Amino acid sequence: MSYETIDQVRVWGKVDESALKQAQTCANHGNVVQALLMADHHKGYSQPIGGVIAYEGQISPSGVGYDIGCGNKAVRTNLMVEDVKPRIKAIMDEIARKVEFGVGRVNQTKVDHELFDDPDWSVYRQIGGNVHDKLKKLARDQLGTVGSGNHYVDIFEEPSTGRIWVGNHFGSRGFGHKTASGFLNLAAGRDFLGKAPGESMDQPPVLFDLHSETGDLYYRAMKLAGRYAYAGRDYVIGQVLDILGATSDFEVHNHHNFAWQEKHEGKDCIVVRKGATPSAPGQLGFIGGSMADISVIVRGKNTAENGESFYSTVHGAGRIMSRTQAAGKMNWKTRVRIGGEITEERMMNAVNQFDVELRGAGTDESPFVYRKLQEVLDAHSETIDVLHTLKPIGVAMAGANEFDPYKD
Repeated sequence: MSYETIDQVRVWGKVDESALKQAQTCANHGNVVQALLMADHHKGYSQPIGGVIAYEGQISPSGVGYDIGCGNKAVRTNLMVEDVKPRIKAIMDEIARKVEFGVGRVNQTKVDHELFDDPDWSVYRQIGGNVHDKLKKLARDQLGTVGSGNHYVDIFEEPSTGRIWVGNHFGSRGFGHKTASGFLNLAAGRDFLGKAPGESMDQPPVLFDLHSETGDLYYRAMKLAGRYAYAGRDYVIGQVLDILGATSDFEVHNHHNFAWQEKHEGKDCIVVRKGATPSAPGQLGFIGGSMADISVIVRGKNTAENGESFYSTVHGAGRIMSRTQAAGKMNWKTRVRIGGEITEERMMNAVNQFDVELRGAGTDESPFVYRKLQEVLDAHSETIDVLHTLKPIGVAMAGANEFDPYKD
């Protein structure tokens, strides 16, 4: 057994006290079956990132978080590293030019998708007012945009085979954010599209009974936002394959900010994973590291410890330095940052040493703000197998000074 139980919470990896405190608060509210922290855990909003809370008959919109359906997709292409590496600069230039990164961006090429005929859009009609029309328009406008924060598009090589992979990480964009904030508003007695006050990061979880009217509406809206996130990641992977002139023969696609109905320890559970990847026996997952670290494709093991993890594992390396600590405090009027422990020169030295062609990104996403991915994977060695180890050769993210309200 490679985890410890601290005041009802099962903890993998090195303990972050602020995240543990949040998990303990979650464990003491609602019909909790189990609270868990994956090895990449750190402080989040209400439920920690890397936190997993299993409930009986309840769902938590604050637990799923503002970026509903945030997740990863990776595909293995038919190309080899020698096909791509000599032209990686031009490829990354084209990705930065054609893929929409940044806050509030809309896709210049509107995507017509069957998702917009999904019957669950009726949720927003039930809420009333202009919610349906406003959110559906936003969703149409932003489908296929990546956003900012820690969201990315990467080109990888698999050193053991020389094969080229493409990966991305983002969620349901402004549509998911407004869905989450809307249901949190309803829980507080405010209008769905009302302006919420600044709420405490450490506040107790917001809970809905799954079979209540509001709980059912949220669950259906969450699943719709999840399908929207899948559609967006599919679209962007397709864009990059077109840029590469490549096809794919293998894919891995999963959410890590979502709630699933599952059975654990003999109980029907709603498992709320925030920054945690599902890892049932045989299930595949794509877990990304920092811009100068490995990423991996993993598969859940059929072990007792994996069952005790409620079939959950890490979603990344795990942040160890806040954005402000790394990059300094931003004055949004002058768009100048003051302070910050990580200089751009230090970041670029690390990226260049790892031989990565970088587009965008600020020092708040530099390698120094994250744990090493192998460290957190080792903490879960009894629950997952690593099938493919990937090294980034190209990384594209939003620009350095993008403010992102949608990050996980």
